[in-house]
Amino acid sequence: MEADIEAANRELAEARSTGKPCPPLRGRLLPEGDIESAYRVQQLQARAWQGRGERRVGAKIGLTSRAVQEAFGVFQPDFGVLTDAMAVGDGVEVPIDRLLQPRVEAEIAFVLDKDLADPQITTADLIHAVDYLLPAIEIVDSRIAAWDISIVDTIADNASSGLFVLGTTPRRLADVDLRLCGMVLEHAGEPVSVGAGAACLGNPLHALHWLAGTLARAGDPLRAGDVVLSGALGPMVSVTPGAAYEARISGLGSVRTCFSKEGSA
Repeated sequence: MEADIEAANRELAEARSTGKPCPPLRGRLLPEGDIESAYRVQQLQARAWQGRGERRVGAKIGLTSRAVQEAFGVFQPDFGVLTDAMAVGDGVEVPIDRLLQPRVEAEIAFVLDKDLADPQITTADLIHAVDYLLPAIEIVDSRIAAWDISIVDTIADNASSGLFVLGTTPRRLADVDLRLCGMVLEHAGEPVSVGAGAACLGNPLHALHWLAGTLARAGDPLRAGDVVLSGALGPMVSVTPGAAYEARISGLGSVRTCFSKEGSA
């Protein structure tokens, strides 16, 4: 099994470096439903990134929509690692060839000012630990061909992470209705995705609670300064080369990303 885990890691790394997606991992290198092995693949990738000098800056939560969970046949979210190399400035153009099969989704980002090391964390602990919120766009991506993914594929592939964009309008937690805040993601002035905080496990704070407890139990807790992307507020949208996307979230302001028409070479 260890050889298969290492082979899965190599295939994903090669897909990233060559820009050519690999076939699904499930049923080939990783057993169907083997979440533990999938996270081991993810950990191998994270170690390689850190070995190249990338710095861990937080985490992202995926599979926070009940509809998406049902489609995958799972009943819990997943998570991936965020590094400084994945961060893109608000409105900064992204070379389209940095990604394989990019899609965008609007999210709420939590920025922490306290460690969350207790596995028995309470909602009050969470509220006390959040420094501020930001609007965010996650540029999700998949190293798996045609986005043909299962829970195992996406976890191994760092929860289908790509890049992330944070807005520049920090807000206090007390000033935002996380459950009812509305979201619209626009392209060329037209809405392409709409949603609300309730689409993210009923409340983005619930997603943060799940992640904090999960990582604390694993001995790798969230730390002060970490950024947490809490999950999509609406459907993700396939990226069009040359396009710009702007997300507006009630009470949080807006954030924008755009993509080059051609590669950077």
